[in-house]
Amino acid sequence: MFSKILVANRGEIAIRAFRAGYELGAKTVAVFPYEDRNSIHRQKADEAYLIGQEGHPVRAYLDVDEIVRVAKEAGADAIYPGYGFLSENPDLARAAQDAGITFVGPPAEVLELAGNKVAALEAARKAGVPVLKSSAPSRDVDELIAAADQIGFPIFAKAVAGGGGRGMRRVETREDLPEALQSAMREADAAFGDPTMFLEQAVLRPRHIEVQILADAEGNVMHLFERDCSLQRRHQKVVEIAPAPNLDESIRQALYRDAVAFAKALNYVNAGTVEFLVDTEGERAGQHVFIEMNPRIQVEHTVTEEITDVDLVQAQMRIASGETLADLGLSQETVFIKGAALQCRITTEDPANGFRPDVGRITGYRSAGGAGVRLDGGTVYSGAEISPHFDSMLVKLTCRGRDYPAAVARARRGLAEFRIRGVSTNIPFLQAVLADPDFIAGNVATDFIDKRPELLKSHVSADRGTKLLTWLADVTVNKPNGELKVHSDPAAKLPSIAGTVAPAGSRQRLQELGPEGFAKALREQQAVAVTDTTFRDAHQSLLATRVRTRDLVAAGPAVSALLPELLSVEAWGGATYDVALRFLGEDPWDRLAALRKALPNVCLQMLLRGRNTVGYTPYPEEVTEAFVNEAAATGIDIFRIFDASTTSTRWLRPSARCGHRHSSSGGCTLLHRRSPRPEREPVHPRLLPGPRPEDRRRRCAHPRHQGHGRTAPPGGRSQACQRLA
Repeated sequence: MFSKILVANRGEIAIRAFRAGYELGAKTVAVFPYEDRNSIHRQKADEAYLIGQEGHPVRAYLDVDEIVRVAKEAGADAIYPGYGFLSENPDLARAAQDAGITFVGPPAEVLELAGNKVAALEAARKAGVPVLKSSAPSRDVDELIAAADQIGFPIFAKAVAGGGGRGMRRVETREDLPEALQSAMREADAAFGDPTMFLEQAVLRPRHIEVQILADAEGNVMHLFERDCSLQRRHQKVVEIAPAPNLDESIRQALYRDAVAFAKALNYVNAGTVEFLVDTEGERAGQHVFIEMNPRIQVEHTVTEEITDVDLVQAQMRIASGETLADLGLSQETVFIKGAALQCRITTEDPANGFRPDVGRITGYRSAGGAGVRLDGGTVYSGAEISPHFDSMLVKLTCRGRDYPAAVARARRGLAEFRIRGVSTNIPFLQAVLADPDFIAGNVATDFIDKRPELLKSHVSADRGTKLLTWLADVTVNKPNGELKVHSDPAAKLPSIAGTVAPAGSRQRLQELGPEGFAKALREQQAVAVTDTTFRDAHQSLLATRVRTRDLVAAGPAVSALLPELLSVEAWGGATYDVALRFLGEDPWDRLAALRKALPNVCLQMLLRGRNTVGYTPYPEEVTEAFVNEAAATGIDIFRIFDASTTSTRWLRPSARCGHRHSSSGGCTLLHRRSPRPEREPVHPRLLPGPRPEDRRRRCAHPRHQGHGRTAPPGGRSQACQRLA
């Protein structure tokens, strides 16, 4: 057995592999990109390594060289690929072999054959396994259309390198084929890097039945019975059942026989799945045809494990290490079906929104449990951030019972026990499916969901707990003394300005004099220049920045008419940007545009946090420049650039430079605080980077600003203590 196994995957299948490795006595290694740094799978392994570049999380899991590099660095002697990502990539199998590392799966040559749908169909024909009519692979749309005329409609257009329903379209008529091909080609090229397509005869009302295969390196092949994967939406499996209900025994045995024959014809090694379609209508009812082989573990492998008590992931690892089926204690004569099981894939797909995957933070999570309930998850817990980068699956619910009705009843109970808050899920949809009489009776085919649009209009959770807590919070904070007896509109308290025309103000002076002239006149001015901060700092300090745009805009005309001599109104920037987006559900740019219209004669001012702009971390200068450009174009006249620094003014320069490029004025404030360290405590040079020559000229000589471990230049106070306009 291997001593250390690297799992080149994430989420639930990575955790599933870590558990299998632990039980076999092997150390485990996880890989993760920056965006997956908080994933559970990183914590479940003995070691974890960062891979890829920030901003490209999916690419990191698809980087063969990076995976092999980490495997060598960690001292792993095996790589387990799971499903998805690199699981069917022959390049990883070869690269691992070249590096002296075992790939847990079939050889690269088998991966190439099984992964190429057309080559697999030809191999099935040679093995005597029935197949559908199909075309040669091509990237030429006209050539494929000509082939379709020979096969007849309806047909399936399939990507040669496809899988998981991607790059596949069912086409009913010749007129629909060109558009369907182009769409499928784009999808296949994006998903697999290969737009090559082929056409295949469509079955009228098929059941999708797959047979689980195990094979060792000595040529021994056995099956672990079948799974019914007919319940699909857009060729994506939703619910999987083992064994297939209401399947004629003669068909069942024929599927086993052909699956084993195909695996032997390929000299297959390790775990794999041979997939078939069984027709249920017309002249071909009861006949089956081969469609493809998946040379990897399947998402739905759990239902097979539940009815056979065979650990498929452990079997994969042990076979890859050189053990035979006999070493595993497995033979066709000793493995039997025990009961029934079904799996529901719980995802963040929202049935009410076209099954679009939802993203966000899970605010509450309660899972199912009890007898006969199995959960496989790796991305779901209270507080988890659901990323848009990866698959939408949260957890797999697998339930088993002594027979199919018992398994369905347990699955319905398990779904009812789940509570997932903060993101949308498909649980209501799954509940509607499992409550359907035909499903309960085991009468399923691939058109089950398409023929029942009412499943998409399922009941949405009432979320009573959250509503109760919200009500308690509202009463406690907003109505501690009961309902308000007087209701008034804040705008009614504004002074009347009917018939008053707002006179010219500071904005007109800025436009007339230009930024330099305006700043010069301001420095020479004897009178105190007043900035009204009510629109930003006042309600930021007193009301957590919660005053809404509509109330600020309502007060704008009164300020414009009655206070035209203001230097400026500071109405934007600081925390207003963040709060508008996160708490008020408003667009801060719409707020700025509306305030500009409501205050046409007074300069609008914003608080710009240097290179942080309105954020909490320094951004590249290009971001600062783009932000200032947009703010000036939308209505800002004066940028009050604020930063707290103990070393230099370098952080102010990019934002100040950007502000002065526009017909606006820039005001800079540098807060230079006294060090909290003792006066004579030495300062480590790595903690305070040395200033550039121009910065030394700006260091403050004021006695209160000493104690930083450096000698201040002679002379008076530097400009760092002054407000610069």
